Parts: sequence; structure tokens; C-alpha cells
Amino acid sequence: MSTAAASLGLQTSTPAPISKQPLWRNLGFQVIIAMILGAAVGFLFPSLAIELEILGDIFLRLIKTAVAPLVFLCVAAGIVSAGDFKRVGKVGLVAMIYFEIVSTIALAFGLVAGNLLGVGKGIATATAGAGGKPPAAPGNPQGALVFILNIFPDNFLGAFTRGELLQVLAIAIIFGAALLRLRSDKRQPIEAGLNRMSEVLFEFIHIIMSFAPIGTFGAVAFAVGSSGTAVLLSLIYLVLSFYAVVALFIVAVLGTVCALFGINLFRFLRYIRDEIFIVLGTASSESVLPRLLEKLPQLGCSRQCAGLVLPTGYAFNLDGTSIYMSMGVLFLANAYNVPLDFSQQLGILALMLITSKGAATVSGGTFVVFAATVTATGVLPLEGLAVLFGVYRFMSIAVATTNVIGNAVATVVTAKLCGEFDEAVSQRVLRMKVDVA
Repeated sequence: MSTAAASLGLQTSTPAPISKQPLWRNLGFQVIIAMILGAAVGFLFPSLAIELEILGDIFLRLIKTAVAPLVFLCVAAGIVSAGDFKRVGKVGLVAMIYFEIVSTIALAFGLVAGNLLGVGKGIATATAGAGGKPPAAPGNPQGALVFILNIFPDNFLGAFTRGELLQVLAIAIIFGAALLRLRSDKRQPIEAGLNRMSEVLFEFIHIIMSFAPIGTFGAVAFAVGSSGTAVLLSLIYLVLSFYAVVALFIVAVLGTVCALFGINLFRFLRYIRDEIFIVLGTASSESVLPRLLEKLPQLGCSRQCAGLVLPTGYAFNLDGTSIYMSMGVLFLANAYNVPLDFSQQLGILALMLITSKGAATVSGGTFVVFAATVTATGVLPLEGLAVLFGVYRFMSIAVATTNVIGNAVATVVTAKLCGEFDEAVSQRVLRMKVDVA
């Protein structure tokens, strides 16, 4: 650890030298092979593929069992180890400002791209081809006051059992603040216990991640087998347009952010490539949260900063979700000939700034929150949700991947802005990763 890092109290860890291992033992390679095999089974044996959904569900359930307690432990321990409220407040304030700026850019990016590409024009007849039934849009869309109220749980354990990430964050912040008010002699054993429990959960995650290729195989097989090719062909322009837009957003917007803070985007993506492949296979950003909480401190972020910013970003910094919602709104407007002028689009953008934050608190995630947004506009046809739901499984892959990359970048940028980053460790780790690759 560098002298500068030590003076800041950074708890970065220098990883051991990475030894060359056979390609077939690489988790990312295994996940890619599982995706290919899953897609093949889905196309060739759709009936069998639908039954394989259970493999992906089991894997995601196991991951989710660890997410809520791990977020609680990391956030609470991060607050305590920070040592004072000023340090916690600075990191939190910088992170929230960053989240709002980039989320707004993502929403605007999606609206501009949707207008230029004309998504949804001439696709209204594809309604009958949608696969599956979308979740019902809530009768009473979630307003700002309801959203704020739902951040605070009415039961300590209930937030964990329901998997309400925002509520777990609220409990963790208050719990960490309470620990900071204790005398150091009373606080130290509790802090040590939190750190030991975190280590156990990380090992728990390592065991589960060894089954990621099996879960990926089942999830991809089910997605292809249940939706089939008819939906893909009828909406292929929308799907390809969305993938192109999120790729451009990552390279242009996140790439610019990285360049401004001295980060090589492509080296960074190489560093987290295993996590990206896992998200591509599972379409779940939660599946890699525990790995990133371990990996970003190894890159040079302080554990306190990573433990605070990354879980919070999963609730407040959803770049992929923002782009999906923007393009989805324009898709419905164009497909059903609902004219939206510039002022109406700005109004919907402002609405989405609020509703997009609910994706982490609503069962069903992005699509259910999108349905609530469509309901709240009062002008978009709800029947169009069936069309989008037919290909949502495929689009959710890009949504989750963009969310993960956006939050990983946000954590590093926040760490740099707050002096919670060890540049020497980062350069050494990235060089080793490139050499091994």
C-alpha cells in the first residue's frame, strides 16, 4: 500500500500475482460456452428448453440469498471503518450527484436515439406475436411520496426477506451511524464481527459462482425456447437498435467519463470481463454484485467507498434501465401513432427520473417499473406492453450489463473524486490483467 493510501486509511488489497491457467477453467469462457449451448438447445428443442428454466432460477435464487445481507454488512462496515460522518457524507453526496447527472444523460440519450431511429414505427401489427403475458401495470402508479415512504421499512427482518434493496440500504446506513456513536472499545468487536461475516459471505458467493455456467445454460435455453424466432423477427429492429444504443452509450458517454478521470475504459472492461459475461448469460445485475464488491477494492478503490457506492448505485444509478425506458416510451408512441411533442417528451423524462429509481424496489424490476411509467403518462397504450414483453428477456441482457458497467465506473470515479483510490495499485493490477490475457 502506498504512503498516500495509508494516510487516507484506504483498505486496498494487492492481489497475488495471477498465474496462467487453462482457458477451459476460466469462468468467463465457461459462461460463453454455456450461452452458446443454451441458445442451441433453445432453438432445437424448445419444449425441453422451457423446462430448463429451473437451472437459471436456482442459480439466481442462491445469489439473491446473499445479496441483501452482503449489502448490509458492506455498507455498515464501510460507514464504521470510515471513522467519521464527514467522510461518509462526502462519499455519499458525490455519488448521488454523479448518479443523477449520468442517469439524466442516459434518459436523454435514449430519447434522442429513439427519435432518430424511429423505433416502433409500423410495428403495431406485431402485438399478436408477443410471447408471454406481461406483468399487469399497477393501477395506482408509484408517486414520489410513495417511493420515498417505501425506502423506509416497517420491519427490520422484513426488508431482508423481501429483498428490498433500498430498505436494506436504509437500515445499514442507520445501523452504521449507530455504531459510530459507540465508544471505540465497544465498537471494535462489532466491527470485527461484521468484517468476518463479510468474508464468510464472499466465500459463500465463490462456491455459488462455480455453478454460474449451469445457471447461464438454463436461463439462455429458456429465453430462446419460450420466445422463439417469431417475436425476434417481428421486433428485430427494436432489439438491434437498443443494443447499438447501449453500446454507443458505454463507449461515448461512459468512455468520456472515464477519460476525464484518467481511466482506460477498455482496460477496465477487460478487468471486469468475467462479470460482464456472467451478466450477459443470466440477465441479472445482482449475480455479480458480490464479486464486484470484492474486485473493485483490489483495483484500488477503498473498501469503504466500494461498500457504500456500489450497492447504492444498484438502486439509484441504472443507466441501462433509463435507456430502455426512454426507447420503450417512444416505441409505444410510434407503434400506436400517439404523437409526443418536445414538451411532452421532457415531461415524461422528468417522470422517468423518479420512476426509474423504483426498479430496485419493485418485484419484476425494470419492466414492471416501465409499466408503471406508461400508466402514469395517461397517453400511452397499455396493450403495447405485450409487444415489448415478448422481447424483454433479450433486451434485459443489455439492460443489466449496462447497469453493471455504469455502476462499476461510478464507484471508481467517486473513489477518485473523494481521494479513496490508490492509483499505484490500479496500474499494477491492470498491467497484470493485460499480461495474463
